[in-house]
Parts: sequence; structure tokens; C-alpha cells
Amino acid sequence: MISEPAQNSLKPAFEILNRGNLDAGYAEFERILQHDLENEYVVYCLKATSFWKDKFAKANNIANHFEAGEYLISQWKPFLVYLKKLGFVFNPVVDALKTAAFHKALNFYRQLYEDENGEKNAELYRKIGLCCKSLGDYETALNFAKKAAGLSDDSAPILAELADAYAFCGDIRFAKVYFREAFFKDASKIQRYFLESEFICRLIDVVEAEGYKDEELLEWVPVYGVLKNVFTVKRELKALEIGQLKQRIFWLENEMRQKEYEKQRILKPKLINSYFWLIDYYSGCSEEKMKIDEVLLKIKFLDKDVYDAYVG
Repeated sequence: MISEPAQNSLKPAFEILNRGNLDAGYAEFERILQHDLENEYVVYCLKATSFWKDKFAKANNIANHFEAGEYLISQWKPFLVYLKKLGFVFNPVVDALKTAAFHKALNFYRQLYEDENGEKNAELYRKIGLCCKSLGDYETALNFAKKAAGLSDDSAPILAELADAYAFCGDIRFAKVYFREAFFKDASKIQRYFLESEFICRLIDVVEAEGYKDEELLEWVPVYGVLKNVFTVKRELKALEIGQLKQRIFWLENEMRQKEYEKQRILKPKLINSYFWLIDYYSGCSEEKMKIDEVLLKIKFLDKDVYDAYVG
């Protein structure tokens, strides 16, 4: 644990990083280190800042503004991996570097947005919203996530960003609806390291504690979202969507019978989640309720533990 006086001595450097001046921030850490050579936190700050100095330099050499912004935010996940290798997380410098990185990326995206001749598409709106959310401007983040969803309401990453923004704006009901929708549309496309709202991060941690990781983890999130009473807000399906859901289930059942074990590990939670959606539909139709037991038996055959948790 770093002492309060030592942390206070680093605050001026953090402020410099917050303003996006990584070279000056790095120089300040070097100056502090000269007076405290054994301070592991200063060494940590130097390493973390050095990571982003290289990335900023590369982004500045990318002519296309969108690609420059994309490059910067694509480095957030490698940065988190790098921090794990350092052995601990020192939040003050991580937060300062996060502000610097996402603010710089936002500047690239905004140049395109403000360009009258620039193309305005859903992905640009999503990325502006993502940057604003990461910088704590949640209302603006929500507005841009809505713009993105208005152009592409079938995109899992966009719906996940919309849900996250709603959560930060205090509308948990809408957040749950859109997270449930996003993970159903295509869980594998959702970038979990950009999700920050407390309840979805807790849910992901629960799934991770069960031993799942990577794509398999993402596919299990909506299943545990149901089992842990997180995805409790649902919407009524349209007639076309009901047909598409049944087709999806038919396809997944066939794939489960034909694919090897590694593929089945991804398909199984996807199929279980689809069964949950079908049960929700049947539950709202008095003439279809007799079909629920049939679906429950399919879940029991697939995974007895999930079945017990669901009906228990």
C-alpha cells in the first residue's frame, strides 16, 4: 500500500496525464524516481505511461481519423493484460491514462463527426458514445448510443453499449432489456472489457468464477443472467421474431448433434438461452403453456444443473 504522502507527490503527474501530455507526465515520474529509487509505484507509473506513449505516437501517424481512434481504443484490452503482468493495479495512474487515451480517441472520432463531408455511421456513433462513457459523460454517451441503435438495432456491441449507458444514467430497467437483447443477438461480438456498469460486471465475474473464459464465458452470461435473476425485464416478441427464434433453435439443435465437443461448448449455452426465450414466449400465451414442459425437458437433457437452478 502506497503511503498518502507518496501518493500526493504523484498527483501533479496524474494531472499532467489527465490533460493528455504523456511525455511531460513521464518526465515528472522520472524526476520523482530520482528522489525515491525504491518506490515500486513510481516504476509502475513509468511502465504504464510508456505503454501509452508508444501508442499515442503510432496513432498520430495514422492519416485516417477513424482508424487512428480505432487503433487507440483497440489497445485498451492489451493494456489491461499488461497491467496484470505488472502484478497489481494502481488505480490513480490507470484512471489518468484511461482519461488520456479515450479523450485522444474521442478527438479523432469527433473530427469525423464534425466534418460536414464525413460519413456518419452507426459504428462512429457507438465509438463516440463509448469514449464519452469512459470519460464519465454518461448523458452524451447515451445520446450517441441511441443514434447508433437507430441506424443498426441488430448489432450486439451497439445494444450492449446502449445498455451500459442506460445503467450509468440510472435506468436499470432499460439496461437489463438491452443487455438481454445484446447477449441474445451475438454474445461473442460483445467486448466485455468496455462494459463498466456495476451489475453487468458483477454478473460477468460470477460466470468467470465458474471457470468459463473468452467466447464461452460470453455465451454463458445470459444464461446466468436468468439463473441469477439479473435479466428479469423482458419484451414481447413479434410474430416474425417467434419464427426466427424457432428456426434458430432448430439450427442449434442440429449443430449440437453434429459438432465436436469444442464447438458444443459454445453452442450449448447459446441453445439454453434460446430455450429460455422460447419459454418466456410460451409463458405469455395461454394456448402455448403446455409446451413449456417439453422445452424444460430439453434443458434438463442438455444440462441438469442449469435445469435444477432454473426450476428450483
